[in-house]
Amino acid sequence: MRSERGSTTFSRLLLIDCDPASSRSTLADFTGHFGDAGRVTRVCSGVEATAALRADIFDMVIIDLSSVSDISHVSEDAITRLARLAGDALIIATSNGSSVSCAVEAMRGGAHDYFAKPISGRNLCERLEELAQRHGRSRALMTQPVQTADFTNFEGFVGESSQIQLVFEQIKRIAPSSAPVFISGESGTGKELCAHALHRMSARANAPFIAINCGAIPRDLMESELFGTVRGAYTGAEDRKGAAELAHGGTLFLDEIGEMDIGLQAKLLRFLQTGCVTRIGEGLEHRVDVRVVCATNRNSMQLIAERKFREDLFYRLHVLPIHLPPLRQRPVDIMPLAQHFLHHCVREERKHFQSFSAETVDIFLSREWPGNVRQLQNLIRRIVVMFDGAKVTADMVNAADIETHATHRSVAPRRTIAETKRTILPMWQQEQRIIENALALHEGNIAQAAAALEISPSTIYRKKQAWEEKQGCMMGAA
Repeated sequence: MRSERGSTTFSRLLLIDCDPASSRSTLADFTGHFGDAGRVTRVCSGVEATAALRADIFDMVIIDLSSVSDISHVSEDAITRLARLAGDALIIATSNGSSVSCAVEAMRGGAHDYFAKPISGRNLCERLEELAQRHGRSRALMTQPVQTADFTNFEGFVGESSQIQLVFEQIKRIAPSSAPVFISGESGTGKELCAHALHRMSARANAPFIAINCGAIPRDLMESELFGTVRGAYTGAEDRKGAAELAHGGTLFLDEIGEMDIGLQAKLLRFLQTGCVTRIGEGLEHRVDVRVVCATNRNSMQLIAERKFREDLFYRLHVLPIHLPPLRQRPVDIMPLAQHFLHHCVREERKHFQSFSAETVDIFLSREWPGNVRQLQNLIRRIVVMFDGAKVTADMVNAADIETHATHRSVAPRRTIAETKRTILPMWQQEQRIIENALALHEGNIAQAAAALEISPSTIYRKKQAWEEKQGCMMGAA
């Protein structure tokens, strides 16, 4: 079910912790982020927990590993015994201090996740949302119609996840500066929306925002679009300001910067260094005051290695980085986004949809969304145009989801060596996707995923920890 702020509420909680102070702290974090936690049962030992699980049904069980040593001195065995009695409850293991070995033992025993004490309320809140969706709780999440106002709406962004909230915080901190911003992220994650947010929240908000797509403009026209021309510079040329001059006092957004011709990159670098532009066919320099924001969905380091992107230009632009996470890494945001797009499209198309069926919610939460937010938005638009009713049903989704049908029907064409090289991802990204897919197939069970991949569960745990730390560093760099 949903709380007033849109978060999951677990009405029946079993807390196994022999330390009263620790119990109070855990419950304070829990109720502080989930509101009314409903009926809470606290026990002090594994024996008492066994009796409670046999006598009642719980939505979630939080287990302090040191408190269940009376039923087994091995954490894995103790968790296994309790997990068998817990049914479909989400099981969270905790212990004092961060220990990879404790986490691995707990997850081998059947725990869905592990937290080191003291528990971070924000991390617990976000992780429980993801676990609830991954382990079949998605229907419970959407039993009440969702209102768009329940969800954070930040400068056009919609989302509740910790990942997107960190992006919001970054934008707030970065916006007042005039330093260059480098936005990275897959296609459809909202890079241009991010650039607009930076502009609107800056002191330049009343000045122009000029966007130029470096991948959509032919290379021989790109320089004139960026820096302008004077009459007679070439056949048909007129006196015209380029994007850099038009953005004077405001923001110049260079989308798909990785597609810019290597020769033009040198001229862009000079502009960034001097603050002056020279129109084609003219020797006079024009000083302009602009903030440069750029974006790319390409791997910048790979482009530099392939000599397609100047390293000195990259470091000139990569002053304040923002990374937009893909939708698959923040499943908590899928349904808030879907409801937001539904509300918007219904108003435009004058239809009557209000919510999504339980089956539709399950479909949406199980998708990878390779096109990210844009793909979800397009699908909702297509459904609203093609159908009508009170609820979006699974049949409507299946009929309108032409991207998935096309993927299933088509046979991948034979690629050239050059094309194959362009699609190769770095090793760490391929590794992350393989492990994420294995975890998804095994409903988040690390032990089962590790067995399928023929690696140690501790390896998966360390990898996950490394990815989270890396993402935290990228966010904190700004």
